[in-house]
Amino acid sequence: MYINGVGVISPQNSLENFLSNIKYYSDEYLKCIEPNYKDFINPIQLRRMSRILKMGTVAAKLCISESSVELPDAIITGTAMGCIEDTEKFLSTLIENKETLLTPTSFIQSTHNTVSAQIALMLKCNSYNYTYVNRGFSFESCLLDAKLMINDNEANNVLVGSFDEITKKYFLITKKIGWWKEPIKSNELLSTKTNGSIAGEGTAFFMLSNCKTEKTYAKFAGLKTFFKPLDNNEIRENINEFLNENDISIKNIDTVIYGLSGDNHTDNVYYSLKNELFTHSNNLYYKHLCGEYHTSSSFAFWIASEILKHKHIPEILFVDRKQTTEPNNILIYNHFQNKNHSLILLKK
Repeated sequence: MYINGVGVISPQNSLENFLSNIKYYSDEYLKCIEPNYKDFINPIQLRRMSRILKMGTVAAKLCISESSVELPDAIITGTAMGCIEDTEKFLSTLIENKETLLTPTSFIQSTHNTVSAQIALMLKCNSYNYTYVNRGFSFESCLLDAKLMINDNEANNVLVGSFDEITKKYFLITKKIGWWKEPIKSNELLSTKTNGSIAGEGTAFFMLSNCKTEKTYAKFAGLKTFFKPLDNNEIRENINEFLNENDISIKNIDTVIYGLSGDNHTDNVYYSLKNELFTHSNNLYYKHLCGEYHTSSSFAFWIASEILKHKHIPEILFVDRKQTTEPNNILIYNHFQNKNHSLILLKK
């Protein structure tokens, strides 16, 4: 499987050259830098679209345009929380109006499959359309479904994407259960040895195909997920098993992208692997750029794709450097709240 197109909207300037103009934050949470939607969507349609719907639609359009695939054989999206803003609007109106005189728009747009449905309507695509809502495994579930479809010759080009947004109310609720730090500078994420991370959001789409083209970024080689491992030994067993399944040894993994979130309670998992297993690899991290959210692994997937295409690792990503050679095999290891663990392998 090959990555033949990408479209990303994130708290960074994702529409510019790859991580060329880094934006740092010191706010409570990181919000996406949104484009001028009128450049991509009819202004009449824009009036009826929520923020996450606009972001997802534009990211998909960018991906499709870059890949030159006019009509994908399937559209698969993943989200943990769906369209939170519309859900909040509907519930607030429900309370304020005492369950009377409710407008249906917010309810209709609050469903998790709104984004994939909007993309299908935009493309007039009547093919397979599915949205996975599997918390920290949502994006990985999309990749697995696409991999199965392409391997079984049910599709040649699959549009895969993820989206999750942050709102003030959602932030306050999740802060009460200890998910987030007090406001810090995003570039100091790993130096603040406290519990919690910084909240973020983002949407990312990829065109996965069975054919390599002149626009190909990288090869998507493999995927593995596992839930609530008992200890670091079980994590290492899963990693070794995954690498064996993909016929690649640890010493051939030249770059590892960790989901380091700055959470003093859960980051020890990453540091253990970095110091004891991948001792020869370049070690990278990314959540200081996009924040923590359920589908943040899609942002790491974009970073790995860009690195392999441009044969260059931006300095802002390094935890430490062990090699100066051109990256060939990148392993993404991420977990959410130390429950949903995932491994993704990309090759040159």
